[in-house]
Amino acid sequence: MKNYLLIHGSFGSPFVNWIPYLRKEIEKRELKVYTLDLPTGVGYQNYQNWEKLLESYLSAGIVNEETVIYAHSIAPIFVCHFLVNHQIKVKRLVFVCGFNNYLGINEEYDTVNKSMYFDNLEAVKKYAKEIVCIYSKNDPYVKYEVEKEFADTIADKQIVIDDGGHLNSESGYTEFKELLEYL
Repeated sequence: MKNYLLIHGSFGSPFVNWIPYLRKEIEKRELKVYTLDLPTGVGYQNYQNWEKLLESYLSAGIVNEETVIYAHSIAPIFVCHFLVNHQIKVKRLVFVCGFNNYLGINEEYDTVNKSMYFDNLEAVKKYAKEIVCIYSKNDPYVKYEVEKEFADTIADKQIVIDDGGHLNSESGYTEFKELLEYL
């Protein structure tokens, strides 16, 4: 059965940015949607803790070949890492401002993001029928070149927004209608 997972980024929650909007739009269509509320903060946010939570969705049969995953910021690399490690296939990945192996945001973000990174990024292409990467030319947290390199490595389709910032509520993205195209 087709379903949707919405995954927030570092120091985020399922109640910020465009995630509530997207959840509401998916629910209007009477489709199954799950928004993960992952542990955040130094000492709590790391690959192992996030993996434990996503494994519970996997064991419940929620993550499968009909799943579409939307992920923001650090969550795209976490999803890639998870799918490759567990050799799980999904229908589509829609990544917003994804990146890998990037340090330099600030000490707290670098600390919580480090465990998410991995070296075999291109392997994720075997585990998704389609990968869409959406990012901005003026992200204040992650350099454009870093997001582009991430997308160039894995994306079937790339969408670059000229003035989108980090494509979060701080940048005015409490709604994100372009995401609806990938339901």
